[in-house]
Amino acid sequence: MKIGVLNTDKLKPELSLRYGEYPSMFARLLLTVKPDLKLQTYNVVDFQYPKTIDECDAYLITGSKLSVYDEIPWIIELKNFVRKLSTIQKKIVGICFGHQLVAEALGGKTLAADNGWCVGAHKTKLNENAAFYKTPGEEFYLLSNHKDQVSKMAEGATLLASTEACPIAMTSLGDHILTFQGHPEFDKEYAKALLDMRREILGEPVYAAAIKSLEIPTNNSLVSDWIIRFIER
Repeated sequence: MKIGVLNTDKLKPELSLRYGEYPSMFARLLLTVKPDLKLQTYNVVDFQYPKTIDECDAYLITGSKLSVYDEIPWIIELKNFVRKLSTIQKKIVGICFGHQLVAEALGGKTLAADNGWCVGAHKTKLNENAAFYKTPGEEFYLLSNHKDQVSKMAEGATLLASTEACPIAMTSLGDHILTFQGHPEFDKEYAKALLDMRREILGEPVYAAAIKSLEIPTNNSLVSDWIIRFIER
């Protein structure tokens, strides 16, 4: 099985040298579940795309520091590509920016969150639509780092899970799209580095609460398993 990683950001050198770029983070995450998995990176910020859609069995859209509603050429092009993938029901996984972009591309809406930045580890509660993944009502934790969030899901999408700060935290569309607002690819060290970098922007109360939340165990491996199961089904 081969996943095309649609990379939507370039990290600052001091971060990428220590933690790798986002495709490397996803490789570390997913290969622990499926060691024979193949991943191919496409830097869509540089308009790199597969020659044919069938180069990969599924596509994963990473996070980004930008907003999906920015009128930037590469973001517009990525939305067009998502529409093409969805039309033929090619598997798509969206993470953070990817979660938001899928919604925007397919009839939904993403806005700056009224409650500002959502950072740190957050409890996410599954609903009755998420039985394929886990028992409805059960909870899992992922790290978050975002100031935008989906306010309206893609047309025909199903809500699977919510957090207190982010009501639309996990969605699906048919059998071919799965998206998460949280970051299963983030480890605690990288999350802290981002928080330290944005400390002044976040403000001390938000920063301190997020740092404290890093003591909570997260369920990255569980979500990685869900992603693989979703793609393989």
